[in-house]
Amino acid sequence: MSDPIEPISRLRGDHPFAAAAQDLTDRGALSLIAFERTRMPMVVSDPRQPDSPIVMANQAFLALTGYTADEVIGRNCRFLQGPRTDPAAVAEIRTGLAEQRDLTVEMLNYRKDGTAFWNELHISPIRDDAGEVRYLFASQMDVTDRRQAHALERVEHRLLKEVDHRAKNVLALVQGIVRLSRSEDSAAYARAVQGRVESLARAHGLLANGGWQDVDLESIVRAEMEPFGRRHITVSGPSVTIPPVQVQPLALVLHEMFSNAAVHGALSRPDGRVQVRWAEADGDVVVIDWAETGGPVVAPDPESGFGWRLATGIVRSQLRGAATFAFEPGGLRANLRLRRRAVRAGEAPL
Repeated sequence: MSDPIEPISRLRGDHPFAAAAQDLTDRGALSLIAFERTRMPMVVSDPRQPDSPIVMANQAFLALTGYTADEVIGRNCRFLQGPRTDPAAVAEIRTGLAEQRDLTVEMLNYRKDGTAFWNELHISPIRDDAGEVRYLFASQMDVTDRRQAHALERVEHRLLKEVDHRAKNVLALVQGIVRLSRSEDSAAYARAVQGRVESLARAHGLLANGGWQDVDLESIVRAEMEPFGRRHITVSGPSVTIPPVQVQPLALVLHEMFSNAAVHGALSRPDGRVQVRWAEADGDVVVIDWAETGGPVVAPDPESGFGWRLATGIVRSQLRGAATFAFEPGGLRANLRLRRRAVRAGEAPL
């Protein structure tokens, strides 16, 4: 039995494939068969003709693009371009052709049915013995899946960094809660910690519902006042949004203030009132004013249930802002100032 991979030149005249082998010894015939049968989409164009039309296209190219041979032959390859094809990629191809050099570029192309795909296009000039460019050989590869995988990896990387950043912020807040929550009564301590964690959860809900975008300040204020009732609380101010990174710290500060008002301040008295107002200043600074009336005299006792040290620390360290608290006869007066952007290098907090 003959060796199935016996070289063509050694096949005997009576071999069943000898006649075909004689034809295949022609390099042109071999090239045409390889061109047609390869699974790599390929075309050949003739730059000596006007607009460099396609003169050959293999079956893989037709399968990739959805066109028939009659619809491809005689046309320039630009018919694969579409509305979202990057002009920079087209310019790169034009420059490479003008310089008669090999080039590889990824660009968005379109099939006959209008569906888009990312095409890794390689163009190579074919020269004659005199060095003149006779044809242009172009191979295509659908790299849509690869592009999508890389894009997904980039998104996942950014998401993981963001999750890590947010987790660290929340952990810092929780650490502050545990460290600065003070009470000789274990039950009171547990209630204080639970209330503060619930505040973080409410803020997390606002962020999640809003797609982790900026959150309206009024929504934050109202979410934190809700557990303490609305009847004795008024809020007012223009439409102001707070960046996602600042939402949970600010919510926790407001929770401390509402909690203090309910236990020690104006909301602990039938006629007590709390007014929360806010405004913008200097473009990126938000000013929040807090005023209690009708409440008892409250002293800033570090051992009391009021987390004024916690609130001040959060405003300064996480919000990079400033806070002042005044314990007046009618109740607490407070002023919070915070930037709605990251602090620039060398820029001091407010």
